[in-house]
Amino acid sequence: MLDRQNFHSVAMDVFLMVRRKKTTIFIDAKEDTTILELKRMIAGITKVSPEDQKLFREMNELDEKKKISDYGLNAGTAKPQLPATIALIFKDENGEWEGVDIAPLSQPPELPEVMRQQEPNNADAA
Repeated sequence: MLDRQNFHSVAMDVFLMVRRKKTTIFIDAKEDTTILELKRMIAGITKVSPEDQKLFREMNELDEKKKISDYGLNAGTAKPQLPATIALIFKDENGEWEGVDIAPLSQPPELPEVMRQQEPNNADAA
């Protein structure tokens, strides 16, 4: 039987794709990570302080005091093979916030004819 006083829920990994212009940063965090902690992780990579960053999910700004899970981001919605997208903007040198600008991801080229899977020949079925 579980001792409920000593039972702690384990925060699961959340996989995020933080995007700004042509830059994409892949981050894994815990469900209980705050937005401010996420900004600090981003600052370690971009060298832009958390005060000069804003994060958005579905065009809504994320509150630094809230947790990632408060925005519906959890192990079920942000998986390694399909990370959740977070938009990142910076404050420019004039103190103005840039707009959300995310370049579309490139598409792989079409496979050459010789590499496409051949359809089985129905004549051999006889």
